Amino acid sequence: MNKLNQYTKGLFIAAVAVVGLTLSSCKDQPDAYEVADGVPSVDYVRCLSTEITSNRDSKDMHYTKGELVLEASPQNTLCLVGNNLRSVYELYFNDQKAVLNTSYITDNTLIVDVPKSVPKQVTDKIYMKTRSGETVEYDFHVVIPAPNISEMSCEYAAIGDRITFKGDYFVNYEESPLEVYFTNAEGNLIPATINEIADDYTSVSVTIPEGAARGPIAMTSTYGSSTSAFYYLDNRGMLFDFEDPADGGTGLGRGGNAWHDRPVVLDENSIAGHYIIIGDGKTAQKAEGGWDDANYSFEYWCGDWGTPQTYPDYQGTRLYDLESVDFSRPENLILKFELMIPASNPWKTGGLQMIFSSTKHVSLGGKTPDAFGEDVKAANNIYFRDKAALDEDDYFKEFDELPRAIYRPWTAEKSKSFDTAGKWITVTIPIASSFVYGYNGDGLTFNLKEKDFANFQMILIGGGDEASTPLFYVDNIRVIPNK
Repeated sequence: MNKLNQYTKGLFIAAVAVVGLTLSSCKDQPDAYEVADGVPSVDYVRCLSTEITSNRDSKDMHYTKGELVLEASPQNTLCLVGNNLRSVYELYFNDQKAVLNTSYITDNTLIVDVPKSVPKQVTDKIYMKTRSGETVEYDFHVVIPAPNISEMSCEYAAIGDRITFKGDYFVNYEESPLEVYFTNAEGNLIPATINEIADDYTSVSVTIPEGAARGPIAMTSTYGSSTSAFYYLDNRGMLFDFEDPADGGTGLGRGGNAWHDRPVVLDENSIAGHYIIIGDGKTAQKAEGGWDDANYSFEYWCGDWGTPQTYPDYQGTRLYDLESVDFSRPENLILKFELMIPASNPWKTGGLQMIFSSTKHVSLGGKTPDAFGEDVKAANNIYFRDKAALDEDDYFKEFDELPRAIYRPWTAEKSKSFDTAGKWITVTIPIASSFVYGYNGDGLTFNLKEKDFANFQMILIGGGDEASTPLFYVDNIRVIPNK
C-alpha cells in the first residue's frame, strides 16, 4: 500500500508535467467552461505531489511525484485521466462529496482533492454523476488514517474528570468501536470510558480512569492505532512549574526573574501545586496598543547581577541551556501551559503575547560582556516592540522585530468574552506555525534559532475595554516535541 503524502496540494503545473496535458483556466477563458453531455470514463488516476515535506513526516514517507495510484488518503490531490470528464457534475469518494473546481477540469483530466471527511459507508468506489443523473463508478480505495490525537482539553485533569481529545479520524463503527487508553504507573495501557464522539470524528469525550499516570494516550479504531505526542501529566521540557526545587520542582524561577514578580499561589484552585496569577482583578487593560506590565506580564530574563553576568541554575539559567529541552530544532517543538480564567474576571480584549528572546535582546543584569564574552542587553521594554520602536534606539535598530505568538481565544466567542468556567485547560501553541506575528499583530516570518530561546515573556497587549479586568491563572509552562 502506498504511503501517500498527506500534505500535498493540487498543483496545476505538476499536473501538466505529469499528465502532459494543457489545462485551460477560467482566468484565461472566463466563459469557456461548459458541462458536457454524455457520460465520463476514467482510465487511471495519478496522485500529484509537491516536494514539500513536513517535520511530522515519518522517515519512510513516500512521495508519489505523479505516479499511478489505486488508493489515496484524505486531502491527497488526484488527477483523474480519461474521457469526457467535463460531463462530471458531482463526484463522490465512497459517500463523501468532493469539491470540484472547473478551472482544473478538461475533457481528459480532472484534478480533485480527496475529501477529509470519513465515509459512513465504505464502498471503495469513486462515483461520477452527470447533470442528467447518470452515475459512473470507478474502483478506488480511500486510506483512512489511524486516529490523530492533537490536543487534550486539560493534560493535568484529575482521575475521574471528564476531558475531551481533539484531532481527526476518531472513527467509531458499531462493529468496530473506538478505544481510548491511558498509561498506568507500570507503563501498561488501561482503558478509558468513552462518553461521546463527535459526528465528524474530530473529538471524543472520555473519563480519566483509575490508575492513570504520566504517559501518552493511545487510540485504536478500525483503521489502526496511534499514540499521542503529548503525555497526560506531561512534565517533559518543563520551563516553569512555580515550585521550589526542595518541593520537587523541575522548572525555573518562581513568579519571574525581571522587573515584576507575579504572585505565586497554592490554594483550592491549584491544579498541580503552585501557580501564578497574571492580573490583579481590579486594574483594567491598557488602551489599544498599550500594555500594563506591572499587572499583566510574566517575565523571565536569564542572568544575575554579577560582573561579569552569569546564568545561575534555577533563577537565571538561559532556557536553551536546560537539559530537558532541545531548542536546536525549534520548528519541532510545541509550547504548552495550563490556564484558568475565572468567570468573575473574563477576558474581553487584547492579545496575550508570548515572546522568546536572546541575551542580545534582554537579560537580568546586562553586565556586558557576560561570563562567556558575549555582548548582552540589560532590562528594557524595547526588544519586544515593533520595528519603529527598535529603529529609534541606536542599539536595537540593527534588529528585526521578534516573532511572537498571540493567543486571543475571546475573538472566537459570539459574546467576545472568554473564561474557562472555573476549570483548567491546556493551551497548545505550535512554535513554528504560531510564532509568526509582530507586536501589532502583523504577520512575520518565523526565524527563531536556538540562542533566541534564552528568555521568555507573557504580556497582555492592546485593549480598550475599561470594564475588562481579566485574571489569568497559569501553571506548567513547558516545551515538548511535536512527535
